[in-house]
Amino acid sequence: MPRITSRDNPRLKEALRLIASSRERRKAGRCVLEGEHVVAAYARCHGAAETLLIAETALDRPAVRALLASVPAAQTLIVTPSAWAEFSQLPAAVGALAVVATPTPRFERAADFCVLLEDVQDPGNVGSILRSAAAAGVAQIFLSAQCAFAWSPKVLRAAQGAHFHLEIYEDVDVVAWVRSYRGRTAAAVAAAGEPLYSVDLSAPIAIAVGNEGAGLSAALRDAATFCMTIPMPGRFESLNAAAAAAICMFECVRQRPQPGATSKQNR
Repeated sequence: MPRITSRDNPRLKEALRLIASSRERRKAGRCVLEGEHVVAAYARCHGAAETLLIAETALDRPAVRALLASVPAAQTLIVTPSAWAEFSQLPAAVGALAVVATPTPRFERAADFCVLLEDVQDPGNVGSILRSAAAAGVAQIFLSAQCAFAWSPKVLRAAQGAHFHLEIYEDVDVVAWVRSYRGRTAAAVAAAGEPLYSVDLSAPIAIAVGNEGAGLSAALRDAATFCMTIPMPGRFESLNAAAAAAICMFECVRQRPQPGATSKQNR
């Protein structure tokens, strides 16, 4: 395995460019995964990374040793502390990076359980929604063009590997998508919708969540089958987009129990 001591190494420079620039990530069709957990999640679903970069100081970690065993030596770089310091924006605990081709699923048909994001711009919110969606059994996520880029470092960090359990479609005309969807679309709105716990979410359903400040557009609300509102009896009537999306998704799960599913509390 090559040992890298300088940022002049081409593969190290590629990783730095991809981390720094959304334009570079989109142009190259590649992204950078941070941390042993996320890299391992990718490997389980998609196989070995194109390039694996390991901090020399992390070689003794069991999770890092497991990654080294899963990637060919020719695709692995051991990076000295002085060169690793170039990744100054990384959390201190990160000991592994991977450069991978951005997964691009081919759309064939809409699933029975989908989530639509319209102009959700905060990367942390997008990542958290992806994480909740994967846990809830959502099959597909559709993001409008003004959403945060799903494969940015901040979104990947917040999602913690959820990307690899979802079909993620970006730059989608979500209003047109709603109009063509064979199931029902439930638009999550802050007020004046039907109470969440009284609506039927058991049939094929797409849950639409809007921008952090403006919410869903009038066009999407009009195209949806119905609007729904989370009851909030407290005095502070506000939930962020990620929290609201999670509540709606898991109400859908509650209404649509999976065969053989058992809650952890009852195990």
